[in-house]
Parts: sequence; C-alpha cells; structure tokens
Amino acid sequence: MYSQYKSQDETGLLRETASQTAGPFVHIGLALEIAGFESRSDEIWQDLAKENAEGEHIELVGSVYDGNDDLVHDALIEVWQADSHGNYVADFDNKKPFSGFGRSACAMEGNFYFKTIKPGQVDFDGKSMAPHINIAIFARGINLHLQTRAYFDDEEAANENCPVLNKVPSPVRRKTLIAVKEAGDGKPRYRFDIRLQGDDETVFFDF
Repeated sequence: MYSQYKSQDETGLLRETASQTAGPFVHIGLALEIAGFESRSDEIWQDLAKENAEGEHIELVGSVYDGNDDLVHDALIEVWQADSHGNYVADFDNKKPFSGFGRSACAMEGNFYFKTIKPGQVDFDGKSMAPHINIAIFARGINLHLQTRAYFDDEEAANENCPVLNKVPSPVRRKTLIAVKEAGDGKPRYRFDIRLQGDDETVFFDF
C-alpha cells in the first residue's frame, strides 16, 4: 500500500498523515477509559468547578443524536464558559477552583456531563449576552467540529434580550439552544441534547 511512497530516510521528509474524520480516534486518543483502555492522562475532565468555586453550582448533561435519531456513542464534547461574574479565564488550569474549560466523551449510554457553575452575563458590543455555555462537538463524519451554545430556560428575561440568541430568526429554532432544568436532588441539573441533523437539528454557529 505504501510502496509508492519514499521513506523518510530516502527523502528526509515525513509522509503525509492519512486523511480521517474525527473518529474513531477521538476516544482512543483522548478518552482511553471509555474506549476500554487504561487511562494514562487527564485529557478528559468534566469538573470545571471545584466545591470552593464562586457561583451557583450546576450540572450540564445531554446526549448527541444523529439524523436517524440514534445516539452517537463516540462523540467528544468540549465546553468553554465565563465565570459567575461574566469573565473568561485567561490562563487555563484545571487545578484551580474554576477552570472555564472542560471535555467529556459520550459513553456507551450516549451521555455527556459537566459539573460547573452557571456563567454570568458577558458583554457583547455594549450589550449583555444571556448566560450561556459554548460547546464544540467532535465526532466521526464531522470534518470540522460544530459549535453551538447552551442557554438556560430559567433565564427568560436575559434570553429575550440576548443579542446573539436573537440573531436566530425562528423562535422554534432558538429553542434548540435552550438547556432545560430537570427536577432532582442536590445541585441544579440542566439537560441539553444535541441533534446533528433532522427536523429538530440544533442551531450551529459559524464563529
């Protein structure tokens, strides 16, 4: 298969890496335990906020669905968010009380989850954006990662005046960006399911 290529010793150059989509290497490379291997790194961390982090502690959970409404078991989800005062962490360190960045891999059950704090409102061109969590989705068949946002259903007033959320013209489509608060014990939990295709496809942004 590779006989047509010269080796590095002959040319002094490395061969071009084979072209692939994000999977199946996402789990094997970054989520070893979920892929069935012994973990040797801290590439996966769902806990953005430790117990002493300032702000309202919450959980964000969800699943990823494909165009056939089937669960995507090997998606990788990254989140990035402001702190409770609406400020982004400039120097990332997941050992701090609040890191602002996290990564979760969908397990065989198809779920991702994060333990974090509800973000504050961030300024956007002189206006305040509603509290939100930025989300990037990596999965097989996706050549460029997808970007979306999770807003909160109990932030109605802020959502109504958010300059970014309201750039989505359809109220029905805007609902795909709303994380729904679930009943339960302990810290508040919000569910945000991501649909890659179909009638209820999540709104994705081209930032």
